[in-house]
Amino acid sequence: MEQTRIAMVQMNVQFSETDNNLDKMETFIRDAANQKADIICFPELCVQGYSRNCSGPIAENVPGPSSGRILDFAKRYRMVVLAGLAETSPTGKPFITQLVAYPDGKLSKYRKTHLGNSEKTNFTPGSELPVFSYTKANFGLQICWDLHFPEVSTILSLKGSEIIFAPHASPTIVGDRRKIWLKYMTARAYDNAVFLAACNLVGEDGAGHSFCGGVLVIDPRGNVVAEAFNNREELLMADLDPVMINTIRRRESDSMRDSFFLDCRRPELYGELIT
Repeated sequence: MEQTRIAMVQMNVQFSETDNNLDKMETFIRDAANQKADIICFPELCVQGYSRNCSGPIAENVPGPSSGRILDFAKRYRMVVLAGLAETSPTGKPFITQLVAYPDGKLSKYRKTHLGNSEKTNFTPGSELPVFSYTKANFGLQICWDLHFPEVSTILSLKGSEIIFAPHASPTIVGDRRKIWLKYMTARAYDNAVFLAACNLVGEDGAGHSFCGGVLVIDPRGNVVAEAFNNREELLMADLDPVMINTIRRRESDSMRDSFFLDCRRPELYGELIT
């Protein structure tokens, strides 16, 4: 991994106001480009807004109009753009998708694999855990509820992810987002020797939903690198220093403190995890 500057966005999204939301995203991207960001991550379903019951009618194909604009942003501002979009599905129930748009015109995506109980009747789960390559780092994605499944983080790390981006649409009603995230995200980062970067929707969406915001970046030791929990829109920049993760991943130290724990796994004992 090389030194990587990431931009994490907590953003207010108005439900179904897709063009306005995309215009706002471009403003954040322009600001991040001026600060030399390599990758920018937006929250879950930031393009059309998050709704468990109403996303189907406004879901889009990928490629499609919104993904085309996002890809244009990536090319114009020369950075990788991660953006959440409700994607049409053959089942009629959309995927919760995070687009990965590259400056060279490539467009990839991750579809949320673990749906919350309140989402299962209205969305379709994805079935793949891809790792995305960038010139400076490899990264994976886990969307909101996905983070509660440690196996996913482990698989992404084993497949080479050095950063896990975690876009959220977590409501205000859930409570103190920072306190909740620190309970498990530090463990995901520490156990798997990855940087973990989370962001959330914030504020009222015009359709009766309220989101609590929050941005948190954690290093492979489980330390907080950067954070913002101020209940307002914000672009948070974080520089990810590769020395720590490279020391661990390249086995450059004999100290147990620098162990890559996943090297010591014994998969023959873990069969019960898949039963």
